[in-house]
Amino acid sequence: MWPDRRLIDLFKTEFPIVLAPMAGVMDAELVIAAAQGGALGSLPCAMLSVEKAREQINIIRQRVSAPVNLNFFCHRPVAADPAREAGWKQRLGTYYKELGLDPAAPVNAANRAPFDAAMCELVEELRPEIVSFHFGLPDPALLARVKAAGCIVVSSATIVKEAIWLEEHGADVIIAQGAEAGGHRGMFLTEDIAGQPGTFALVPQVVDAVKVPVIAAGGIADGRGIAAAFALGASGVQIGSAYLRCPESRVIAPARVALAQARDDSTVITNVMTGRPARGVANRVMREVGPISPDAPAFPHAATGLGPLKVAAEKLGKVDFTNLWAGQAVRLGREMPAAELTRALAGAALARLSRMAG
Repeated sequence: MWPDRRLIDLFKTEFPIVLAPMAGVMDAELVIAAAQGGALGSLPCAMLSVEKAREQINIIRQRVSAPVNLNFFCHRPVAADPAREAGWKQRLGTYYKELGLDPAAPVNAANRAPFDAAMCELVEELRPEIVSFHFGLPDPALLARVKAAGCIVVSSATIVKEAIWLEEHGADVIIAQGAEAGGHRGMFLTEDIAGQPGTFALVPQVVDAVKVPVIAAGGIADGRGIAAAFALGASGVQIGSAYLRCPESRVIAPARVALAQARDDSTVITNVMTGRPARGVANRVMREVGPISPDAPAFPHAATGLGPLKVAAEKLGKVDFTNLWAGQAVRLGREMPAAELTRALAGAALARLSRMAG
């Protein structure tokens, strides 16, 4: 038995496991597979149009009757800075030359939009059971509408102060995102990457500071990690990197190779890919330009200059300019169907918990 059933009872899932929303490398297929295995499937919507998000949710609803989590970014948008972007293109100039690309050619702007009225209308129309946010919470008026639609609201905290703020501002569940976690830091009251605590230190302190259920995230990729999260007082876990090599993910073949070869020290926190700190397996541009570069334009505009390089390199089978977001436990990931993986994770965790109880 799970020692804390608050999350299972709230989300109405079989297991207290949340599939992390991983924008760009997953779609409805992974959500469906994780849900079939008993986890809460999360659909990342930050890079989707309203129409595409609706289409994806409809696919999920047709295939599974399980609850679904729609995930959105709620960063404060920063206008593009042409001078800074020109400087960034110049900084990347040798790569453009190497790949035979024209740095002056027009490119599509990076598409990571914050939660807005149009997406809020979609939430009101489709009424997902859970809505989660990254980088804080949206405007209070939008949040009130999400809650009025009957959705459970979840958001990420990287420090205790953020967790307290989230509870005070209406979050029903808080994800304690440790420094080990892959992808973008959920930070919104701090920009201090160096001061971010790890999962083992963060979770118990967040649990002590808030009354709502806490989900542990960061470095959890097997039954041992899940059991440890419960021992620290968490009501559930969010797992992302462990699912990256599942057949249902949209990770491209060369990226799968890089992830399979990654070790415990292969990931770094970088801002060169998007302009905002995120953890991923180090690739060429992260090593040579960063991992942290003062030249990178503000989020998400750094991704604009990298776009043509990413496309050209991927055609050559290289991931030199591809986001390889993953956490420090990426090596523990396995190549197996997501439903099977979910059940294996839950089974191993329950076995470990029962041994600890005995």
